[in-house]
Amino acid sequence: RPTLAAAERRAVAARLMPVIRGLISQDRHKVGHFDDQPAVLEFVGSQMLETLAPMGTSCPDHFLRTKICPLVVDFDPANPDIDATIAGLAQAAADYRAGYAAYYDRCKKPDSPALRDPNAVVWLVPGVGMITFALDKATARVSGEFYVNAINVMRGASSVSTYQGLPEQEAFDIEYWLLEEAKLQRMPKPKALAGRVALVTGGAGGIGSATAERFLKEGACVVLADIDGAAAADVAAGMAKVFGGDMVRSVQMNVTDEAQVIGAYAETAVEFGGVDILVSNAGIASSAPVEETTLALWNKNMDILSTGYFLVSREAFKCFRTQGVGGSVIFVASKNGLAASPNASAYCTAKAAEIHLARCLALEGAEAGIRVNVVNPDAVLRGSKIWSGEWLDQRASTYGKDKEGLEEMYRQRSMLKRSVLPEDIAEGAYFFASDLSAKSTGNILNVDAGNVQAFTR
Repeated sequence: RPTLAAAERRAVAARLMPVIRGLISQDRHKVGHFDDQPAVLEFVGSQMLETLAPMGTSCPDHFLRTKICPLVVDFDPANPDIDATIAGLAQAAADYRAGYAAYYDRCKKPDSPALRDPNAVVWLVPGVGMITFALDKATARVSGEFYVNAINVMRGASSVSTYQGLPEQEAFDIEYWLLEEAKLQRMPKPKALAGRVALVTGGAGGIGSATAERFLKEGACVVLADIDGAAAADVAAGMAKVFGGDMVRSVQMNVTDEAQVIGAYAETAVEFGGVDILVSNAGIASSAPVEETTLALWNKNMDILSTGYFLVSREAFKCFRTQGVGGSVIFVASKNGLAASPNASAYCTAKAAEIHLARCLALEGAEAGIRVNVVNPDAVLRGSKIWSGEWLDQRASTYGKDKEGLEEMYRQRSMLKRSVLPEDIAEGAYFFASDLSAKSTGNILNVDAGNVQAFTR
């Protein structure tokens, strides 16, 4: 069998992984891993693939991670038809589950533990590579590594004699060993966002990075997307040191560039299997009297704060519907989407468009379990990339304050007389991302220390 080029392999994986993830995540969300190293490509391209794969592995450590055998995806790299392959995945997954249940019924004993998750862990795609899924990224990656070891055993055995997997009953007795079951029962309770994948735009900034960190603490995998790819990579590297390299990735993405947005979702699918949470947070701010607001400035606000939010949401909806397990979209808008502000007509109007877009999306997504909500900050100065530029000077000038006095002015203007920090916005985003808000959609949460102008009613 031919092997597809590297970019083509990743493109196929990006199409397959969200579909597979949806098929096997109906009870608990799974996270994926893609591997197309040479040993894997040689095996999935071998004429012996269909013979060796069903035999299963020969080492207990291998199949405890990979199940007794993999699922070979019906894909012909010589005549690739990805749509036909996707159309057949549901039946392939169902057949695997039925086969695994039959294996359990044949081999179980009176004291055997109950049937475990019957879905395939290892999915082999000819000409493309290996996809593995588990309850977390690290386990998915390690399961793939164990199957690579199994591949090497098969290759070595076949080079000198005939490969033979473990007898079925012996394999079952190890897989369902009572001591193994006792170990599984002692596993800690999953964190609130375990198995979920979040894409955070504006991920290198104060609110974006604080939100990503909040999600990581709750067990989510996170992709930091930012127009400044180097800054996003630096933030991701710092988080990887704390939460582990399996948990976080970064991608350079301009939310106004349709191709880059589509590419970022494809990259996320290959890295983690799909997306469950979108935090649309990329932003700019501008200040000018309306008569001094150029068309270019107006369009820039609309492009980033309205069109950009549309593009990332559209691609999120596509992925959510492919997976079929719901999803959550959180817009980080602004108090100014509800309350007018002097010398900021372009910004306020674009933020109002964001909020109404969220309402429309909530209406469209509800039947598919897709929730869409808004967090409205106000004057989050600390750690903000927006407030480190001209916007700070412009707002200080508008209110007749110096830079140092602006934060105090905002604090005293609020009803609670408190500063709003990136971590406060992150807490609101976490609420909407988690099952704490499972019955909430189309809502606006003001995190502004209290501003009567921004009351929603």
